Amino acid sequence: MSSLEFVQFQARDDNFGVLIHDPNSGRTAAVDAPETAAVEAALATRNWQLNTLLITHHHHDHVAGLADLKQRHGCEVIGPRAEADKIIGLDRTVAEGDALELFGEAVTVLDTPGHTLGHIVYYLPTAGVLFAGDTLFSLGCGKLFEGTPAQMWGSLQKIRALPAETTVYVGHDYTVENGEYALQWEPDNAALQQRMAVARDCMSKQEPTLPTTLAQELATNPFLRPDAPALRETLNMQNASDLDVFTRVRELRG
Repeated sequence: MSSLEFVQFQARDDNFGVLIHDPNSGRTAAVDAPETAAVEAALATRNWQLNTLLITHHHHDHVAGLADLKQRHGCEVIGPRAEADKIIGLDRTVAEGDALELFGEAVTVLDTPGHTLGHIVYYLPTAGVLFAGDTLFSLGCGKLFEGTPAQMWGSLQKIRALPAETTVYVGHDYTVENGEYALQWEPDNAALQQRMAVARDCMSKQEPTLPTTLAQELATNPFLRPDAPALRETLNMQNASDLDVFTRVRELRG
């Protein structure tokens, strides 16, 4: 059983970062660095020091605070090997299949190209937690800025294969917007209707809808559900491949 603590915090306009704290050693890691101030505020509130920074991909809103945080804390910065030429300040690069530990717990790295070509995600099996960056969102998935639909669908299949009880932290809170789109394809999905009611309530209270769980996403997220009969029927793609259905859903999302 994991003893790690997870603290989510908002940064920039709609980014969300996460601190991972080991109470036994007092060490702390952060997932992505959307901006210095938000990370520092989250650390200062708890009187924690930053020891490790895990980067998912090279986009500015995920690395903007990297240089400042590294200078201030002397933290080790770990990130995707395939984007080492695009991220200044990496101390260690990792890719799928590499052995990685965080505060004594194993971390599984998955290559998840699609949003960017070198995007990676971090899965902590003992804690049952996934840091999905911009590959998977609550009720959505990342835009294909660099990769192909086939690459993104392959990446999402890796995530689909993780345990359903996995807690999923993602880089942005787009739940309500994504859910409105999802309802176009599965308007009678009771689980989706319930999620949207909760998400709208959170929005009205200015509370985050995150984190999510893989079980929730498997039941409601159209980008993980190209095999869902109702979605296929709405699209009139009953006999299409999962990839073709995913591609269409992603194209129509814009």
